[in-house]
Amino acid sequence: MVDNKYASVFLREAVSSCLLCKNIPCTTACKKNIDCAKVVTSLRFDNAAGAHAQTVDNTACAVCTSFDCMKACTKAKIDSAVPIYDIMGVLKNMRDDDSVLENGTSEPADGVSLEVTFCGVRCENPFFLSSSVVASDYDMLAKAFDAGWAGAAFKTIGTFVPDEVSPRFSTMRKQADAFVGLKNIEQISDHTLEENLACIRRLKKNYPSKILIASIMGQTVEEWELLARKVEEAGADIIECNFSCPHMAASGLGSDVGQSPELVEEYTRAVKRSSKLPVLAKMTPNLGHIEVPALAAVRAGADGIAAINTIKSIMNVNLRSFASSPDVSGLTSVGGYSGKAVKPIALRFINDIKQNSEMAGVPVSGMGGIETWQDAAEFMALGCGTIQITTAVMQYGYGIIYDMIDGMKRYLAKNKYTGVTQIIGRALPKIVAADRLDRGSTCYPKFLHDVCVGCGRCVVSCFDGGHQALSIRSEPDSHPVMNAKKCVGCQLCTLVCPVGAIVPGARVKNKK
Repeated sequence: MVDNKYASVFLREAVSSCLLCKNIPCTTACKKNIDCAKVVTSLRFDNAAGAHAQTVDNTACAVCTSFDCMKACTKAKIDSAVPIYDIMGVLKNMRDDDSVLENGTSEPADGVSLEVTFCGVRCENPFFLSSSVVASDYDMLAKAFDAGWAGAAFKTIGTFVPDEVSPRFSTMRKQADAFVGLKNIEQISDHTLEENLACIRRLKKNYPSKILIASIMGQTVEEWELLARKVEEAGADIIECNFSCPHMAASGLGSDVGQSPELVEEYTRAVKRSSKLPVLAKMTPNLGHIEVPALAAVRAGADGIAAINTIKSIMNVNLRSFASSPDVSGLTSVGGYSGKAVKPIALRFINDIKQNSEMAGVPVSGMGGIETWQDAAEFMALGCGTIQITTAVMQYGYGIIYDMIDGMKRYLAKNKYTGVTQIIGRALPKIVAADRLDRGSTCYPKFLHDVCVGCGRCVVSCFDGGHQALSIRSEPDSHPVMNAKKCVGCQLCTLVCPVGAIVPGARVKNKK
């Protein structure tokens, strides 16, 4: 059995190797009808409390001797099976106050409400698909709505059908993770205007309680007005003006508009006078101050802001051919970067919008690097009323909504919140100007020697990237020793420790 003090490390490493197979061979093979795939998936998406809840009453795994789940594991064809037996055992032996479960409760959280009202529109939960390939036709959105998504921003509709390229995606890797970041050079919907309007009509007829945001993009005032009228007639609930796509083939579209406050204001005003629906202005991050065009949209009557769209990027260079990717017959172009890697940038822009006194009360739909319920909760804590997701769905599928809903409810219940709206904006007072930070004290690291494995990672990082304040104590334990005269409390050592054996310690006033 895994030592409990290393449980979080073990679980993180164990579930990260799961291939998340479509046909769930591990669950299918279990003769005790244990849904082990669901447990592993919940752990993978930061819903440890939900995973724990699924194991509390499970006694079958503890006495299992056949290990059918691991024998059926697809990953065993590559190297070794996901250690499902140990995962189930570690979870079952945990208590609700263990650090692994600190962000949720394994107790039922059915009494918590995820309902939000956004721009006057009631939403069953805050989780939406963002305008992209994941929300581009009826069958896709029907599947997503059946899975539990509250709504979707339909893939951007225009008056023309663009010519697309192949391939159109590439990824940024880090170690075993193939999806740290995604680049795309895909444009707006590849269906005709009438096809898209028919799809909206059909979706609203069959899913009347789901919220459809019609993302539109025009090239002239007349086109913006036409599209606004058409999507309202089709039954859309909200209009989202795409002022932010970074890689349209024609000029005067997407982020070309979003970087011009004058055009943002003109086109927003055109949409508002052509429709009675709430209007969102979707902002580009490809500028220094996102609040400038956002304010222009609000002045023109926008009811809310959506942010951020993808970031202009060049993904990589092949050092044999010197072509970048996605490689389209040896060439590529600047494209939009998304995925987990952009989350800190997106949060910064959300904060810039919400900290502006003129937009403090303006609803914001946030997006950019959201994969789990915890990511979503962070966006909401910075003031977002709803969140939108694409890249995580491209990698993992619509099914991630289960743990987003379940994990969010368990977090709220653990912290005595009755509804998700209670966390909106709670982090904003914690983000202050640099000159307001405490510069008169030092928070020193604390070393947990009973957890330390003596790898020395902290010493290497401190010497080569810090202030040379750590050294290794002589054998037999090889634990780090801190020189308090050199330590400045940067906490780099706490970040690189692979087992959590270094934590923030006492804060001490600096000597003058």
